[in-house]
Amino acid sequence: MSDPAATTPHTRRKPTALTRSRALWALLALGGGALATTSATWVTTEVATALRPDVAVAATGAEAAPVVGAAALVLLACGPALALTGRAGRYVVLAVAALAGVGVTAGALAVVADPGAAGTSAAAETTGVTDLTAPVVLSPWPWTTAVAGALAVLVAVAAVLAARRWPAASRRHERGGARGEGTSAGAPGTPDAAGAATGPGSAEAAPVSGPAAGDEPDPAGDWDALSRGEDPTRDDR
Repeated sequence: MSDPAATTPHTRRKPTALTRSRALWALLALGGGALATTSATWVTTEVATALRPDVAVAATGAEAAPVVGAAALVLLACGPALALTGRAGRYVVLAVAALAGVGVTAGALAVVADPGAAGTSAAAETTGVTDLTAPVVLSPWPWTTAVAGALAVLVAVAAVLAARRWPAASRRHERGGARGEGTSAGAPGTPDAAGAATGPGSAEAAPVSGPAAGDEPDPAGDWDALSRGEDPTRDDR
């Protein structure tokens, strides 16, 4: 018979929190989805002109609500920025993402609340006529965009609550020059700048065969001499 106490740690699992990668992909998906809806038709109507009594007029999301496209681009940028920022910067990015989600939702709901204004503006830009002869028909895309913006706000808020448990950003691209700061140049048995061993037994060390340090070729010095118009093979430089 197995011990019930031995299986307790395996049965108790913490609820899955929103990780950095999940928040990143959620912001990218919602921002990309909101941006894609701006290319679809949001409102349609008709106007009468001197040549035709029924001219169809349509307005895309980018034309009806330009703020939605701008806010969606900000959401897209917040995804990669969330992966690159540190502990303090992640909260700034998430705050910007929340504001961008509010902008997406507000811009879409503004068209839902007054589709006639978007239809009239589209008619004026297309035909120069502002008197509509047919009701303005609203497509489902403004509602979809508003939902995407609201979800982006929820993701940003949930990420703020879970961000304190996220690991720090990777530092593998930082310079590693500080790794050798603790190494002493005069430690016994370690080579000095000229390549000779230092320490108690360095006096009896056999001389190293080969040219002296000053006779070794210096490509950088030869290049500088050529840049000054001098011959690097001359000994009187």
